[in-house]
Amino acid sequence: MPPLASLGRRLLARIIDGLLIGIPVGLVAGGLIGGFGYGFGDDDDMGQSTGVQLAILLVYFVYEGLMLSRSGQTVGKMLMKIRVAMVANGSVPAGNPGWTRAAVYSLPQLVPCIGFVFWLVNVLFCTWDKPFRQCLHDKAAKTVVVSTR
Repeated sequence: MPPLASLGRRLLARIIDGLLIGIPVGLVAGGLIGGFGYGFGDDDDMGQSTGVQLAILLVYFVYEGLMLSRSGQTVGKMLMKIRVAMVANGSVPAGNPGWTRAAVYSLPQLVPCIGFVFWLVNVLFCTWDKPFRQCLHDKAAKTVVVSTR
């Protein structure tokens, strides 16, 4: 098994993927839903914002599930030279493990308030987990993030 990926590389990979998905999907969804409102407290603006966030979340889920099942890497992970591997044998998390990992990372955010708290605990979990520095989405899919070089 290659060495574990650093937390910094993992974070940068997530930021790259978030921007790669969030910006174009946000612009398209915002345009389709009716723009981005700037009024404070306006119910229509709140609904538009929620719709855009939902679109970004669902596209990110599909993007991550497909990419991890195919190669164990998203674009951000490729750029940071890291990949997701199965703990048991280091293989690509094809099929259910890739989709499970993507689902546990993304979908809880659909639940207002509680989803964000779960997401926060999930992504911070790797800072204290030993020995594999796994987040909860890694544990659910039985994966680990490793360096490719």
